[in-house]
Parts: sequence; C-alpha cells; structure tokens
Amino acid sequence: MPHRMEADIPRPLMQRLDGESLEHKVGDTFLLISVGETGWPHVAMLSVGEVLAISERRLRLALWPGSHTTLNLRRTGLATLMAVVPPTTYYLRLRSEPLPDIRVGTSQRAVFEAVPTEVLDDSVAYAEVTSGIRFTLADRDRSVADWQATVRALREPLTRR
Repeated sequence: MPHRMEADIPRPLMQRLDGESLEHKVGDTFLLISVGETGWPHVAMLSVGEVLAISERRLRLALWPGSHTTLNLRRTGLATLMAVVPPTTYYLRLRSEPLPDIRVGTSQRAVFEAVPTEVLDDSVAYAEVTSGIRFTLADRDRSVADWQATVRALREPLTRR
C-alpha cells in the first residue's frame, strides 16, 4: 500500500529527471495520467527528454501540443506522474499551469510547470520492483539530441500565460 511522503520530489527521482546524461537514461519511461472530458483516465508515456525536475518542488513537462494529455492539462491542470525508480514506485499528484510553448528543431512542444501536491511511495518489504516500462529508440542519436534541445529550452525562464 502506498504511503505518503513529503510533497517534495524524492531524491532518486530528482536524479532521473535532472536533464543530465540523457544518453544513459534512454529507455526510462514515466507515466503521466490525466483525466479526459468523459472522466476516464488517460495515460501518456514520457521520456527523460520530456519531463525535467527544475527543483525539489517543480517539474516542467514538454508535451505534444494537440495531444489528449495537453488538452486535459489545459482544462483541469491536474495529473499524476508515475515513476519507477527501483526498488520504489512513486506517484506524484500534480497541479500544473501552462507556460509558453517551446520550439525544438522544427517541432513545437506545449510546456507545463507542475508542482506536486502529494507524493506517494509504493514499496513493500516482501517484493522489490526491478524495472518499469522500458523502450528502445529507432534513431538513438537523433532522439537524444532532440531531448537535449528540449531540456535546454525547459531550463530557460518561462513566464506563465
């Protein structure tokens, strides 16, 4: 059963989302769960190139502008980020606000700044989580370069809309 932690981003997760050494974090997948207009949960899979820990209390998310997740966050501002950092699974309940979109190469990303309102640690003594969802990239070099550009843009000062 998950238990509550302080509302800060846990240190092991901060290290995964620090925007550094992205080439060594290829495959890390984080689930962002929002609620659609019909009330059903909507799940988006994010990479380390799409979510950045700005501080212990702030994340920035770079999403596709027309995605269901972007529309849901613009409507409600609420989401849950699920992150597996073995041996623990974290659930961060987030309150988000839109920031100006960023341009990454020829693509645009919708940006949100999110603050955890609650952080849950899901670990048990009798079992250990060893991995989360993983992926491989068709063009690793290009994807990592895009992630690096996205993270650079997310680090820039952005003002709320």
